[in-house]
Amino acid sequence: MTPAAEVAREALNRAKAAARAKGLRPGAPSRRSPLAEPRKDPGKGPGARDPRLLSDVVSRLLRDKGWTQDVSVGGVIGRWSEVVGDQVAQHCVPETFEDGVLVVRADSTAWATQVRLLLPTLRRRLDEEVGEGVVEQVTVLGPAGPSFRRGRRSVRGPGPRDTYG
Repeated sequence: MTPAAEVAREALNRAKAAARAKGLRPGAPSRRSPLAEPRKDPGKGPGARDPRLLSDVVSRLLRDKGWTQDVSVGGVIGRWSEVVGDQVAQHCVPETFEDGVLVVRADSTAWATQVRLLLPTLRRRLDEEVGEGVVEQVTVLGPAGPSFRRGRRSVRGPGPRDTYG
């Protein structure tokens, strides 16, 4: 009977010979791709080719590009009825958010006045949702009437007021 150590040595030599026949170099350090990120400590932590969570990649992109505030405000606009309540959301909608100013349009002048009275509560709720200082000002607009400055019904001159004298 052959000793176990000798059987193992012969198996290892056969495996090395098979690897050499394939063009591999057994026992030599592996060649890394030049595109791979260098590892700080081999064997610890994720490498450049390891999969990452999508949420981690997206949050890093948002942080690097400086889009976190805009995305959080966009999330509030998308959940407008949850933030302000169903009754208020039925009568006013957010229109734009630029440079810290949120513009909200109400469907009637009465609701525009009501939302203006609720501005401190609305500002506090927005600060809770997106963080303090992101929404610096809230502008409430009433319903917009038809404009006669452009379009098929436009006329030259001061406008529709010129017919009354």
